[in-house]
Amino acid sequence: MKVKRSFYIILTLMCTIFTVMSFSVTANADMGPKPSVHILFENMGDELCYGTLLSSSKSSGPACVWDGVDENAQHNENEEFYYADFDYETWKAFVEYEDADGYYFLQEGWTVSETKEIAWTYYPPYSFKILLYYPETKTFAVSGIYERYAFDTYYTVDMDGVNIGSVEYNDSMSTDERINAYRSYLYGQEFLSLAARIVITIVLEMVIALFFGFRKKKQLLVLALVNVITQVILNVLLNFVNYEFGPFMFVLFYIIFEIIVFAIEAVLYCTILKRVSENPKKNWYYTLYALVANAVSFGAGFIISQLLPGIF
Repeated sequence: MKVKRSFYIILTLMCTIFTVMSFSVTANADMGPKPSVHILFENMGDELCYGTLLSSSKSSGPACVWDGVDENAQHNENEEFYYADFDYETWKAFVEYEDADGYYFLQEGWTVSETKEIAWTYYPPYSFKILLYYPETKTFAVSGIYERYAFDTYYTVDMDGVNIGSVEYNDSMSTDERINAYRSYLYGQEFLSLAARIVITIVLEMVIALFFGFRKKKQLLVLALVNVITQVILNVLLNFVNYEFGPFMFVLFYIIFEIIVFAIEAVLYCTILKRVSENPKKNWYYTLYALVANAVSFGAGFIISQLLPGIF
């Protein structure tokens, strides 16, 4: 009875901590990261070029189509929007652009020839087209329709061979696709990060096991097997959450999943690990190990994420 009572006290304590953190996270939800769309341009020349994402809807977050009121015109000649990349003539060209598929200009833009990128990091449109404008020749280049496919969506456009001079702004030419983008999410890097997280976590928990006196071959095998299974499942789920919902939800689910992993490991250690031990300990001892091991790996994860953000 004392063992069960201790286990429930520890589990209740962790759940309480999680509840407090989750309320704190929810209260600051709008301050968390937002989905983003990044369009990278390769082999782009130095000719002045502006770019935007046309949207299938008339607004996306705070960005919206021009309502016809001069004070709301988002160009840098309007003192309210002095920070905008577009001057009046460029802004006007985008506003007057008529897309064949009825997509809208939401008055967001970038000097692509300088940055070689369109980075819409605050409520980007879900369905969009890439539109480039060359003010020196007054020509446009437009893409087909693309969609966000992850929390942080990446596309790359290879400008090599794109004949911008042939793209004129008129009803017939503006209906053609002139640039093509392909998905360029860093899947390889994500896989390596996943593997690194799993290895680091297992190594940490095995080191802690030695401090708890678990040094026998059978004990280490049980610990290694349990850790491999739980950490692989945990990190695969976290990778999925991060891909679909981003780092904000990653942290929230990290806490939830760690509590679940702790509970599962505590039960397995109190049964299987105890059974293979020559001098079995009380159940609270195995539960304490599960708590310490998961708390250390959880804390180490946040520390390493600050030092090596590419891994976590």
